[in-house]
Amino acid sequence: MSQSLERSHLSPRCTQGLLGLYELLAALPAQLQPHVDSQEDLTFLWDMFGEKSLHSLVKIHEKLHYYEKQNPMPILHSAAALADDLAEELQNKPFNSEIRELLKLLSKPNVKALLSVHDTVAQKNYDPVLPPMPDDIDDEEDSVKIIRLVKNREPLGATIKKDEQTGAIVVARIMRGGAADRSGLIHVGDELREVNGIPVEDKRPEEVIQILAQSQGAITFKIIPSIKEETPAKEGKMFIKALFDYDPNEDKAIPCKEAGLSFKKGDILQIMSQDDATWWQAKHEGDANPRAGLIPSKHFQERRLALRRPEILVRPLKVSNRKSSGFRRSFRLSRKDKKTNKSMYECKKSDQYDTADVPTYEEVTPYRRQTNEKHRLVVLVGPVGVGLNELKRKLLISDTQHYGVTVPHTTRARRSQESDGVEYIFISKHLFETDVQNNKFIEYGEYKNNYYGTSIDSVRSVLAKNKVCLLDVQPHTVKHLRTLEFKPYVIFIKPPSIERLRETRKNAKIISSRDDQGAAKPFTEDDFQEMIKSAQIMESQYGHLFDKIIVNDDLTVAFNELKTTFDKLETDTHWVPVSWLHS
Repeated sequence: MSQSLERSHLSPRCTQGLLGLYELLAALPAQLQPHVDSQEDLTFLWDMFGEKSLHSLVKIHEKLHYYEKQNPMPILHSAAALADDLAEELQNKPFNSEIRELLKLLSKPNVKALLSVHDTVAQKNYDPVLPPMPDDIDDEEDSVKIIRLVKNREPLGATIKKDEQTGAIVVARIMRGGAADRSGLIHVGDELREVNGIPVEDKRPEEVIQILAQSQGAITFKIIPSIKEETPAKEGKMFIKALFDYDPNEDKAIPCKEAGLSFKKGDILQIMSQDDATWWQAKHEGDANPRAGLIPSKHFQERRLALRRPEILVRPLKVSNRKSSGFRRSFRLSRKDKKTNKSMYECKKSDQYDTADVPTYEEVTPYRRQTNEKHRLVVLVGPVGVGLNELKRKLLISDTQHYGVTVPHTTRARRSQESDGVEYIFISKHLFETDVQNNKFIEYGEYKNNYYGTSIDSVRSVLAKNKVCLLDVQPHTVKHLRTLEFKPYVIFIKPPSIERLRETRKNAKIISSRDDQGAAKPFTEDDFQEMIKSAQIMESQYGHLFDKIIVNDDLTVAFNELKTTFDKLETDTHWVPVSWLHS
């Protein structure tokens, strides 16, 4: 810190209005310190501007600049030629000690060099004189480029490989935003010949990486440039949502673990390059560090996960078709029924197919609901007994004008105290089956020889009233609801640990579908075990579709978290599938 404070003060010469380039460079890191996001970047600036060779060049530049400002008029522009003429003239004179000493002095290399520099400055001819190109040059000879980069703790941001045909060490990729990329001096395909004077032609890539890892400060590369011309790099504008966790240190396939980018399920990544079909370059959205990291491409990740994943047939979850008015769970056909359970827009895929889905990435875009738009559909998912219905009931009571639920269809007879369109929409069995064939139901099932179902139109009806529709469905149905029309926000209500369930639910009751009257019964240990197991299966298979997970440990705390989530859904910007806004 004391070093930073000392360097932040300008010299007296600067304060007098005579700010030179050397003083400016020395003060620049301290001046930039408030604008630098990380200590790593600040250290890089100190090291770069503290280079001795840079200081020497700047001092020479200042001396020349000062000399030019003095505007001296040289008496001669050809002192070296005059000295040659004088030496030739003296050769024809009788020698004495003075002439002999003068001739010896004029013949000294350092005097000749001094006179030559004098003439160069006097003529203001500072451009170097290159030797003529030799006539017998070999067109096949490789041109060598010497590159010097300053390396701090930051990696160089390039990966290398051994060319299978020539055996040469070549640059495999340049990481966007890294040190090599920012320099603009190293390109994909360049052949490495030396690193800090050490030949690398016969070394393995791992040995070259070790040399680079041990090097600090300035690193000098001798390379043969690639013939292939690269197109200018463009800032990546593609964003993806990660649907799985990734740690490059555990990935045996990644070409360079140090260049990998770790992420968690739900993270938003900005894709910087897709030039490599196997390894994309990405960075975390909003990350101030410009350097990209390697992640497996969508195709590569899907392919290897599909090969690695065994064929799993998961037993379907038990579903309680509760008939509590307005707060019933989702409907599914009985296992005894031979008809296929058909969901909204989709009839061919089975539960077994769903379990084989391989979630990797989903392209997303920022979205914020406009005032004149319909509310987003809110989908609630959770195992039986987790308290989902209680949370939904509390939401409805909190603001009946803002929240709404769908009215389900049924084929059973209307009871005396019921009104059509209030508790249920009562229709005939034939009409129900016709609507099933026309995919008008999101979910449907059979109970006591009667059909029950939630229709697509019932959701549209709630949304048309400018209300937030609270829909409770089985998790496999969620992906069929993810459309431009509904833009669903999916909330998973998760149970706490089984110890907490035993503690908090010991006096609670669960509604049993086995009882004709839907009588409530106390929770059993089997109910707790089933709830935990069901939640684990839901999260494992469908967790990539969840936008929010709320643990219902305490009902009041869970409700407040749910209410806060709804408030943010109205006002904040969220990442949604790009297909929703560009269909």
